[in-house]
Amino acid sequence: MSDHKPYSSDASDEQWALVEPVITAWKAAHPSVSGHRGRYEMREIVNAILYQNRSGCQWDLLPHDLPPAGAVKYYFYKWRDDGTDQTIHDLMRWQLWEKNRRLADPSLIVMDTQSIRTAVGVPADTTGKDASKRVPGRKRCLAVDVTGLVVEAVVLPASAHDNAAGTALLDGVAAQMDTVKKALVDQGFKKTVVDHGKRPGIDVEIVERNPADTGFVPQAKRWIVEQTNGILMFYRRLVRDYEHRPTTSRSRVFWAMTSVMVRRLTGATIASWRTA
Repeated sequence: MSDHKPYSSDASDEQWALVEPVITAWKAAHPSVSGHRGRYEMREIVNAILYQNRSGCQWDLLPHDLPPAGAVKYYFYKWRDDGTDQTIHDLMRWQLWEKNRRLADPSLIVMDTQSIRTAVGVPADTTGKDASKRVPGRKRCLAVDVTGLVVEAVVLPASAHDNAAGTALLDGVAAQMDTVKKALVDQGFKKTVVDHGKRPGIDVEIVERNPADTGFVPQAKRWIVEQTNGILMFYRRLVRDYEHRPTTSRSRVFWAMTSVMVRRLTGATIASWRTA
């Protein structure tokens, strides 16, 4: 490991031991044509990705004691494109399920969308405006289990209807596992999603708000996805969408949740931005 002073976002020895086998296997499967093994340690590449996700800094503003932006970008985009980021994320999720003595795959998921503003320079053809929330940007769509862990993530223009988000999430979940039998959604989702869920055998229930309720009232079970959205807001790279490609935004979600899960697996904590 390098001699730089650790950042709070860095993976500890125990946390790196959880991630390292996947990275080592990836390196073995992608040898350099010239036989070069790489100038930078993979652990420092991962630490740089975690640092940027947590701090929200630009590529060119990565600290000088971390690998240069060009090297970090290379691996970040490689892992995004070949699914290594999701492989690491899913492995951590399965380990956390086992630690919590739950079945390997869930039978119930909760789906929701969150409209996020985009930064200047994000291509206009990948963004839109959420008419109901009046938010210009993109729509981050999540399917989580009852513990709040992400099962699937999709990023669409904010103008996309929740039905498009729901069908994309259901397709993604069904492609990963066949154990999911029920999905809870809010009233933004319509009959199209309910009908689409019947194809893979998922019963989609639209949880309606109690007309007698006034103000904010959390809905049992369905509220867990809102907690996950709140956790993602601690990662400043996710507070606003800076990414040119929606697939990059999706990758950011997986890295943020990987950071959350390795800390839960090792019993570590990280200070929130609200901490004095």
